[in-house]
Amino acid sequence: MNSKKEYLSKEIKHIDIKKYNTVAMVEDFSNMAFQARNLARAAKIYDQMLADKDCSVILCLAGSLFSAGLKDVVVDMVENNMVDAIVSTGAIMVDQDFFEALGFKHYKGTPMVDDNDLRVKHIDRIYDTYIDEDELRICDMTTAKIADSLEPKPYSSREFIFEMGKYLEKNGGPKRTSVVYSAYKHGVPIFVPAFSDCSAGFGLLYHQWHNPKKHVSLDSAKDFLELTKVKLEAKETGILMIGGGVPKNFTQDTVVATDILGKEAPMHKYAIQLTVADERDGALSGSTLKEANSWGKVDQGNEQMVYCEATIGMPIMASYAYHKGNWKGRKRRDFASFLNKQ
Repeated sequence: MNSKKEYLSKEIKHIDIKKYNTVAMVEDFSNMAFQARNLARAAKIYDQMLADKDCSVILCLAGSLFSAGLKDVVVDMVENNMVDAIVSTGAIMVDQDFFEALGFKHYKGTPMVDDNDLRVKHIDRIYDTYIDEDELRICDMTTAKIADSLEPKPYSSREFIFEMGKYLEKNGGPKRTSVVYSAYKHGVPIFVPAFSDCSAGFGLLYHQWHNPKKHVSLDSAKDFLELTKVKLEAKETGILMIGGGVPKNFTQDTVVATDILGKEAPMHKYAIQLTVADERDGALSGSTLKEANSWGKVDQGNEQMVYCEATIGMPIMASYAYHKGNWKGRKRRDFASFLNKQ
C-alpha cells in the first residue's frame, strides 16, 4: 500500500497545441483510411468554421477531459478566438477546471489499484487519474461561498459560472490556467445544463440547506433560452462536440427551439463529433450527425463523425486549426456581453 503522498506524486500535465504543428500530419491523414481520414476531414471542417466570417463556433464538452490533460487546449481556443460559446458537463468546468484554478492538481494513477485503499485515503479515481477528495471538498465549499455572496434568486448556469470567474478575479486570479477565467475575460459564455451534477451541486446543496427560505437556484430553462438567443444572434453556427451526452443534445436543440419561438434560424452549418460511443443502441451520445439532420438540427455537407478517443483526436484537430491561422482574422463575438444586456 502506498501513502497518500505517494499516490499523489505524479502530476497530470496539460498538452500545449502551440508546441506541436500537426498540419502536415493531418494532410497525410487525408490520404489514409478509417479514423485517420475522418479526423483529417474533421480538422479541415473546424478550420472552415474559423475561416467563415459569418460562423460562430460552439464547443461542446463531455467526459473527463480536463483531468486527462486537455484543459490548456480549450484555454488556447478561448484565448485565440477559436470558440465563441461553450456547453459542458459540470465536472469539466467545476471539478476539473475551477478545481485547478483554486490551486489543486490531478495526478497520474492506474486502474490496477486497490480502490478501497484509495477510498480510505480520500483519493478519488477517474480511470488512471487521481484526485484528492479533501481538496475537492474545498472546491465544493467555494461554490457554496459564491452562492452565499449572491442575491437569492434563480440564475442560469452561465450567470453562475460568470460569478465563478469574477471570484477568481477578485482573489488574485487563478492559481493555474483556467477555461472559466479565460472565458470570463474574453466574453465567451459557458453553459452547463446539468449544473447540479458536479462539485457545484454539492456547494449549492449546502447553500440551500443553510438558507432554506432565500437562496440561489439554477434555472435550466433560462440556460436553454440564453443559448437559443445566442443561436438567433449568431445565425450561422458550427458545433464542435467532444464526447456526447447533454451538451451535444442541448446545443443541437437550439435550432428546433428557434422554430418553437416562431423565429427563423438555419440548421447548424458545420458539425463535428469526436466520440467512442456506438450508434446501434439508439443512445444520444453515439447518434450520428446524419441522424440529427432528420430532426432539422444539423445541415448536411459539412458534418463529420470521428470515432476516436478525445485525448488523441482533440489535440491533433485543435493544433491543425491553430497552426493554419484562420482564427487570426475572426471578430470576437462577445456573446457574454450580449446576454448580460438581455
